Amino acid sequence: MVTRKTLCLKRLGGDRAGELRAGRFFANPRVTVAKIVESWGARTGPASAGRHVLAIQDRSEVVFSTTPRRRRGLGKVGKGNAFGVLVHAMIAVDAATGACLGLVGGDVWTRDAEPAGDVYARPLEERESIHWSRTAEQAKTILSPAAQVTVVADREADIYAQWASVPETGFDLLIRAMSDRRLADGGMLSAAIAGFAVASATEIEVPAHQPGQPSRRARLELRFGEVEVCRPRDPRRRHLRPTVRLRVIDVREVAPPACVEPLHWRLLTTHEIDDAAAAWRIVGWYRARWTIEQLFRVMKSRGLGLEDSLVGSANRLVKLAAAAVKAACVDIQLVQERDGEHRSDCATVFSASEAATLEALNATLQGNTQRQRNPHPKLSLAWAAWVVARLGGWNCYYKPPGPITMRRGMEQFHAIHRGRVLQLTLQRDVGIL
Repeated sequence: MVTRKTLCLKRLGGDRAGELRAGRFFANPRVTVAKIVESWGARTGPASAGRHVLAIQDRSEVVFSTTPRRRRGLGKVGKGNAFGVLVHAMIAVDAATGACLGLVGGDVWTRDAEPAGDVYARPLEERESIHWSRTAEQAKTILSPAAQVTVVADREADIYAQWASVPETGFDLLIRAMSDRRLADGGMLSAAIAGFAVASATEIEVPAHQPGQPSRRARLELRFGEVEVCRPRDPRRRHLRPTVRLRVIDVREVAPPACVEPLHWRLLTTHEIDDAAAAWRIVGWYRARWTIEQLFRVMKSRGLGLEDSLVGSANRLVKLAAAAVKAACVDIQLVQERDGEHRSDCATVFSASEAATLEALNATLQGNTQRQRNPHPKLSLAWAAWVVARLGGWNCYYKPPGPITMRRGMEQFHAIHRGRVLQLTLQRDVGIL
């Protein structure tokens, strides 16, 4: 998928026989979503060693074209008459550099039927919201080599059970507040924030929402403080701690232009906040949440085109979506590391045998001038991306290689690596004979 930039089984296979092989793979009952998702974080754990990792999680709806006669076994997603699968994913990002380290965990599924009755009346363990806590718990194992982990999520993850049970030493949460909360002193969260003094102010450039529109400057004020939130008044939550102490960061736009919705972030975290600089640093960590939005864009219409797949059954579509998440993540890592800024290791994307092929190719692709030499440390991801870009036609001059060049390079690399493996296999077999 990474090399061909497609999820179409016909194009993945290359010919009729290849298309049938790809179809049989996803139809095989021994190939399961659980096994594919389990493989997501195989190389992410080692890549996280010694780092402060932002474990960013989010959910995306993948809508497939259906008709009343051809639902393909898919359940409803979102609002209206839309059918598809749901992808819940967590991606690891270096807090200091913003480098994408790979996937961590999550789940992919399709609903068997529409939930009956009030969703919130059911136990949390029977609701889809449980994925937020379960994925965070997965991160504790996969990211155990990391020096520190901060789980970052949007408002859907603001669940009291998660605040009460997930955090531990070296494992924190940073989540945008969903709604107002009761506090231990009898007040409400919104009233407490209103009483915080302005600690700092700054101006930022806000990009345009639509092409052709100008960007604008926005002045932001920052407030922060500490609160103690109460457990919900729900008898099923009595096993949880009665209160949880959290820090709040409130960032809001001052005097926005007319007819413009003002910027406003209300963030909850288990991190200590000593001053305004620490608060702004945490705001910066939350802004890194955009990385997972990019992941879903690459997976769908802006990249691999998952929503255009014509695979005929929900069982195979769910597995295809799980594989597509991994392919999209690799794509982001390659383009992101083309200049070597993040100093990621080659092993985060390529296997040991693939790295050996890259090393053999590197010597043949370097030119006589300094600009035509691979400037990156050997076996770094930037070093590998340089080789791939050269295979894709980049001449080391003009602008940096983009996704199309990387795609062409990966196609070339895939073919060369396959031939090299075949050659080594034949040499070994001849030696045995």
